[in-house]
Amino acid sequence: MLYPQENRFRTARDLSGYWSLRLDPKDEGVRRAFFRGIGAGTPIAVPASYNDQLEGARDYLGPVWYETELTPPRGKDGDSVFLRFGSVNYLAEVWLNGKRAGKHEGGHLPFELEITKLVVQGKNRLVVRVDGALAPDRVPPGNVPADPKDAFGGQAFPPASFDFFPYAGIQREVHCYTTPRGRLDDVTVVTRIRGKTGIVEVTASTAGQGSVRATLEGFGRRISGAASLARGKARIVLEVPSAKLWAPGSPHLYTLAVERLRDGAPEDEVSLAVGIRTIEVRGDRLLLNGRPIALRGFGRHEDFPITGRTLPPAVVVRDFENLRWIGANSFRTTHYPYSESMLDLADRLGFLVIAETPAVGLFFKPEGLDKRRALCRAFTQELIQRDKNHPSVVMWSLANEPHSHRPAAAGFFRELAKLAKKLDPTRPVTLVSYLGAGEAAFDAMDVVCVNRYFGWYTESGEIERGVAKLDGELDRIHRRFKKPLILSEFGADAIAGCHADPPEMFSEEYQAELIERYLALLEKKSYVVGAHVWNLCDFKTAQGVMRPGGINHKGVFTRDRRPKLAAHRIRARWRGARRAGP
Repeated sequence: MLYPQENRFRTARDLSGYWSLRLDPKDEGVRRAFFRGIGAGTPIAVPASYNDQLEGARDYLGPVWYETELTPPRGKDGDSVFLRFGSVNYLAEVWLNGKRAGKHEGGHLPFELEITKLVVQGKNRLVVRVDGALAPDRVPPGNVPADPKDAFGGQAFPPASFDFFPYAGIQREVHCYTTPRGRLDDVTVVTRIRGKTGIVEVTASTAGQGSVRATLEGFGRRISGAASLARGKARIVLEVPSAKLWAPGSPHLYTLAVERLRDGAPEDEVSLAVGIRTIEVRGDRLLLNGRPIALRGFGRHEDFPITGRTLPPAVVVRDFENLRWIGANSFRTTHYPYSESMLDLADRLGFLVIAETPAVGLFFKPEGLDKRRALCRAFTQELIQRDKNHPSVVMWSLANEPHSHRPAAAGFFRELAKLAKKLDPTRPVTLVSYLGAGEAAFDAMDVVCVNRYFGWYTESGEIERGVAKLDGELDRIHRRFKKPLILSEFGADAIAGCHADPPEMFSEEYQAELIERYLALLEKKSYVVGAHVWNLCDFKTAQGVMRPGGINHKGVFTRDRRPKLAAHRIRARWRGARRAGP
């Protein structure tokens, strides 16, 4: 699924702006034919979650209807026309001029629909029905019946089974774009290193006969090659002498242009940024370009007041500035795929990314399990298809904190790991678990990722006891699996401006001391290849007794991106040490 581009063969139009919205709490919109036009609607910004934009809609997750006027971009006679939605949470159904164009399930990955036979020149009416309701057979699930094997304890409203607010709506850009008859359907780039030579393998997919030409440019070099199509694919290998490698601190990017040729003349073209780098697991180490690398960074959320799950570009820039300021070199896309623009900047700025599917809070009771399995397979495939060409993406994470107590869990994740390896054999695969040595699915993973909150949820108020418990447990996990380990979440809530001497829970001092003690311990463990603090910024959650103001306060920055004491302490530690990274 290539991102929409504009060039001599392709046109694209961003449909961002003010659409109309109508709530449908009685779910009568289909019967009343809202797909032909929603009638009286209210203005709504797209892209953005709708919950915080409209009074009284914060906790509403039922059906809503969007409408806008679409004038397609001008292409050439015979071009195909597509709609591409970057993210619609959770169920989306699309109509154009009263005719059904298609549907998609899943809230954080793109989908596209061909509308060539539905679109007309001039004005078109585009209507989208969105259903964000929480249900046990969706991924991530919600409204899960209380059971220690299937969900964490406690009540929350709305009843999500995950600790972030279930924002809904059209949450990323919508594009209308055209492609030529002989279009390129897909491009896959794999890079290797042989001595000082970079190897760039390009595989292009397209229907019909002809050939494909690939041209790599950058750093004073222009290297080109071509191959004939065979069974819809062409494979081209480009060799780059004295290649500039991509890495944190030196994120060198080349520009790759791929052309579809017929009788030697180009019919279509796409371009993308390419970073030449390798990533592999060897023993207890994670190797980038053949050298050990340690991940320092954070989990975070795409979360901001008013816009909800949609981050304005200025906020994305600020988050990267804070990551650079604090000395981080990585992040995990907790607990769903982030926007494509976020990964584009990670490529440009040199951050390592663990890309995670939306499978947070999974449970393995038989009811609904087949559907959850099918969705997880689809989301794994969609994630890898979308993000496979980003040099910043160095690992796939198949889920966060699944409730793996039931026997079906291990086989469920063995199947997903096998699928991920088939789709992309070049990157390690992981799973983020709270079970530790008891997580049987780790046997199928390349890297072990564990979340731990000793000194917070357990050993509450006793940092020393919590760190001692962590010390012993990490060694037990490593003895069990003998794989590189990342402590993928750890931290404590701190309400900004709350201070205590000696440190006590919810004070900035307590958060700072707990994180510092964890980091000091992790640095002593040779098998630990990553430390990701939870969280970069405070974020919105469902209401519950553990979340004052409906906010998780574990950020080392506030929700409006102001540093707490812990941010300064981490900066002093990470930027004061010799390291690889920006």
